Amino acid sequence: MSGKGNSYDNATCESFFSTLKREMLPDCGYFETREQAKNHIFEHIEGFYNTRRKH
Repeated sequence: MSGKGNSYDNATCESFFSTLKREMLPDCGYFETREQAKNHIFEHIEGFYNTRRKH
């Protein structure tokens, strides 16, 4: 953990989840089961996110 007022602890994680929600959820809507959500998120990360983004 960083000191008080340093906001870099969660910046990478928050950026990733923000991008994930913005790119994936508007297209697919809501999921009926947790397993369906896990599979769709995995396919999105491995099939789109990791192949088209600079890391």
